[in-house]
Formats: sequence, structure tokens, C-alpha cells
Amino acid sequence: MRFSRNATGTLFVGGALSLTLVALAYPAMLGFDKVSTAQDRVIAQTQWGPLTEQDRDFVVKVRAAGLWEYPLGNVALQKGTTEEVKEAGRHLLDGHAALDAACRKIAPMLNVTLPNVASPQQVAFVNQIQTANGREFDSTFANILRTTHGSIFNTIAKIRSTTKNSLVRSLADMANNTVLDHITVMEKTGFVNFDQALFQQTTPPKLPTDDLTPPAPQPGEPMVVLSPPANPTSTPIAIPGEQSGGTPNGGASPSPTIG
Repeated sequence: MRFSRNATGTLFVGGALSLTLVALAYPAMLGFDKVSTAQDRVIAQTQWGPLTEQDRDFVVKVRAAGLWEYPLGNVALQKGTTEEVKEAGRHLLDGHAALDAACRKIAPMLNVTLPNVASPQQVAFVNQIQTANGREFDSTFANILRTTHGSIFNTIAKIRSTTKNSLVRSLADMANNTVLDHITVMEKTGFVNFDQALFQQTTPPKLPTDDLTPPAPQPGEPMVVLSPPANPTSTPIAIPGEQSGGTPNGGASPSPTIG
């Protein structure tokens, strides 16, 4: 699988991945299907509780979600034809910047390596949405993001109810609030086809693991940071035992940025 960027930094997928809108929106391709099948094998004992494979996978996938949804927030502000679509874009920017900061904060604490690029399937989502225009853009944007958020919502609940790691619980709490907000703003656009969204959430096909997995960063590669909007409203992650106003530990250089 090859990745390339155009002059504006837009990501494109090379290789054989060619998916229709219907296939793109299936939730099993989000990379979260691993959570339902991963063993609860403990891979590390930490001061915040045991860390399992699915805990680690969850942190990585929350980070990866921001790497494709955050750029689409900017696209929605540029191409959305209604104020509701633009508002949904603003919520993507705000919510995923906050989640990104949370992932970058807890990942070094848990010795989790974060990706700098979304999965090939998620990059294909971006390409599918941003090449549309007018009302087609509004509809494609709202339906893909409503379907994916609806699917992730169930995964967050499973992680929150089963993890024994307090940092992962805090991230799940934050992700739960953010994803519910994003579901709501997508529905408020008026473009969501609920029959299609529910069918795609409950009838997922399978894709190769390579299409679902964000590539690992290259050695020495600066960490991508999703910049918060000028007036963020999302609540920062609550770290167990940390006093208010504690200094975040991003664990990496704050550049390059997106936004």
C-alpha cells in the first residue's frame, strides 16, 4: 500500500485499494474489529492497572480516528453548503484535537506507539468525501461519518466496561462524549440516511488487516499534532491522580501540525 501527498498535503492511497461508498462505510473496516476478537492478554503491568492488547489497540485507533476525521473538519468548513454541515466540521476539529492531545499524553505513560497516518481504509474515506462537491459532498460527509461514529460508539462502550486500566477508562469516557456529540451533529445536518447507516453498521464485510491498520511511524519521524481551534470547548482528559492544571506529557516534538 502506497501513500502520497499533493501540494496541499492531502493524503492519497496508491495500490489496489478501490472501494465504493457502500463498501467504504462499513464499520468492520474501521480497524476496531480487532477489539472484538483480541484476547484480553495483559501485555504490561502499569501503575494505572494492567494494559491488555485491546486497551493498546483502542488508544492507537482513537489517535488514528483523529488523523482522518480532523482534516475532514476543515474540508467541511470549506465545502459544506449548509451551516449545519459546517458546524459538524467545527465539532470534528474541536473534539479530535482534544482526543489527540489525550492520546499523546497517555501513550508514553503506557508505552504505546502512536501512528502519524490513518489506515489505508480511513485515507480512502478522506479521498471519497473530499472529491465530492455541493450537496453530494454534504450527503457523503454526513453518511460516512454517521456510520463510522455509530460503529465506534459500541466499541467504546465495550472498552469502558471491560478495561482495568484507569488511563484507558479516562480516554474511553472522553471518547464516548466526543463520539456521541459527533453522531448528534451529523444527524442534525439532515443528510443522514438512517436505513443505510444502520444496515452498514450491522452487516459488515471483511477487509485485509493491512487496510485496517495505521502504519507505524518511521524512526525519528516528528509526531503529527492536531491543533485545537481558536476557541476549544472540549474538556481535557482527566488523568487519575493528576491535579488540575498539570503539564501534559506529549512525549514528542509538537511539529509538524495539522491545522
